[in-house]
Amino acid sequence: MDRRFALIPTLVAGALVAFASTAMAADAAAPAPAGGNPPNPYLVPFTYAGLAPSAPSAVDPNYTVKELDNLGDSFFTRLVNYYKLEWGHDGAPVDPNAPASRRAPPWPAQPVTQPPYPFTEWPYGGTTSLGVNRPNSVDSPLMVALAPTAFGKWMGDNNIQMYGWLNGGFNVSNEKVEGGNWPAAYSYRPNKLSLDQLVLYIERTPDTVQKDHFDWGFRVSGIYGQDYRYTTSFGYTSNALYGHDTINGFDYPMMWLEGYIPWVAEGMMIRVGRYISIPDIEAQLAPNNYMFSHSMTYGYDNYTNTGIMTSTALTRNIFVQAGVSIGTDTAFTHWGQKVTNTAQTISYTGLNGVDYVNVANPYSSSPQIWKDPGAVPSFAGCLKYQSDSAYDNLYLCMDGINAGQWGYNNLQWYGGTYYHKFNEEWHISIESYVTHQHKVLNLSNVGQAGEANPEALAIYSAGGIFASPNHFLYNGPFGANCKNPALLWCTTTEQTALAYLNYRWSALDNISWRAEYINDVNGQRTGTATRYMGLAIGLQHWFSPQVEVRPEIAYYRSFDAPAFNGNANFGIAPTSSNAVIGSADIIWHF
Repeated sequence: MDRRFALIPTLVAGALVAFASTAMAADAAAPAPAGGNPPNPYLVPFTYAGLAPSAPSAVDPNYTVKELDNLGDSFFTRLVNYYKLEWGHDGAPVDPNAPASRRAPPWPAQPVTQPPYPFTEWPYGGTTSLGVNRPNSVDSPLMVALAPTAFGKWMGDNNIQMYGWLNGGFNVSNEKVEGGNWPAAYSYRPNKLSLDQLVLYIERTPDTVQKDHFDWGFRVSGIYGQDYRYTTSFGYTSNALYGHDTINGFDYPMMWLEGYIPWVAEGMMIRVGRYISIPDIEAQLAPNNYMFSHSMTYGYDNYTNTGIMTSTALTRNIFVQAGVSIGTDTAFTHWGQKVTNTAQTISYTGLNGVDYVNVANPYSSSPQIWKDPGAVPSFAGCLKYQSDSAYDNLYLCMDGINAGQWGYNNLQWYGGTYYHKFNEEWHISIESYVTHQHKVLNLSNVGQAGEANPEALAIYSAGGIFASPNHFLYNGPFGANCKNPALLWCTTTEQTALAYLNYRWSALDNISWRAEYINDVNGQRTGTATRYMGLAIGLQHWFSPQVEVRPEIAYYRSFDAPAFNGNANFGIAPTSSNAVIGSADIIWHF
């Protein structure tokens, strides 16, 4: 990689930190903005390393859970009135009798509030947050409307909640080809309105604040809309994407059970099932993100795992995670599954002019090939450190680690995230990772310019490898653009850096600046072997805890080859090296 471009991630992060430091110097004498979630009366004001505790704000006596008794009797009346009750507020009505929502100090403080941010704890995956979760803690208009009914009372008694959101948006882009915003993440169809996500959760979360009894939880989720193409795992309701390229489809990205064991150190969680992959600043589900669009960094790494994940708080500051899954983004039933090798008798001419008959594929001479070579037992592990003030959080991970043979998203992810809070208005979120896969077929002229290895092309075209067109009619995994066209296969790599600088403008507004760099060295992730830069700015405005809008504008550039305004599904080669995309969405929670 050109050393000049290798410095881009460092320069971007440095520039953002410098900008934040300058802005914060100007804001240093300003008081903290009004609003924020009301303080829990059972928590002692927190002091750390000489920092003065925040003065508790007065609780509005007209905005407490007592108001829930005045919402009405019918389901729809209560639903509408609860939206009205919360409109203009930055949190749910206060319950002065509620138990503490997190362990008392010296347990680390809550770093941020939601609104205006998309979370209250620095994100880490594969577990319900340890030490800071009570059952029935989600503020849901649906559950408030159901509360007086027999069904609602049964759910409440059993600590089960049902909630979700509707997310729709649009974008305006300089690209024209259908799907031509690709490889920019999520708004892949230029100049279109979109139903991005209709999501429903049914869940029970364990009480991780207490330390005296075992507790358990589960989640069943469903998502319908355009974003299913990003959550889809190979083998889980995936034919809509790979067989039909359906615009809107269905997926169930989270289906898990978990048990909380409080007697192991400061608490251990064991999760079994399909869950969101453990690393990343961003997540597939709309409310968990700073902006409507996603970084390309997030768009091309691990999405979900199916397996077992353990998460343990060794101390209040240090957490460890370890688990085993069947690959990444693939059904556990693919482990050991084979399909027919239809390329056994395909003739081709090698680069030396000699005619051959393909009696093998890159992995086996068997008449069968693995349905997904990456669907094998794979290790994941993380180490997390958070300071007592929660001003610093470092999360280092590896995910989906196995022999690394080319498979469906068998990415061998190594990286981490770092969060730093400067003050109550400013924080920065930084992520970097590398991935690789071995023995990726040299298919440099399939969907892009270049010279493919004829043996690799023959194997691919005739169904001799898991990624062949007869297995993925649409949206199949890309091959490699190997530097040496004589190679049958090569190892592919991807290198990334990402930073979000975030400013809490008010209790209901957050502004995020995003900068990212990707080097898709062999084009296996995005389809084009090139370096990318992305810059974006967006506003997250909440009308209430249930309704938010996120307008933004983003610019992307590919340095080494055109990567935008193409569509590999229909053989349309990219023609543009620059993409400018303005977009906005609305999230309506229920």
